[in-house]
Amino acid sequence: MEDANLLALTVKFELLIQRVEQLKADKRVLQANEKAWREERAQLIEKNEMARHKVESMISRLKALEQD
Repeated sequence: MEDANLLALTVKFELLIQRVEQLKADKRVLQANEKAWREERAQLIEKNEMARHKVESMISRLKALEQD
């Protein structure tokens, strides 16, 4: 009977170890995705700022032309 319990416990531990390894792999994938999203977000923010500056510059030029 103890052998059956030991075998069942061993199987459960093996399954638990497999699950932990799968979770570690999932975490690595999620972290890589997060890094990519953060980099993309930073690029989009930079592009947005550049566009905002261009629009502000155009508005300033139009106001200057309007005053002349």
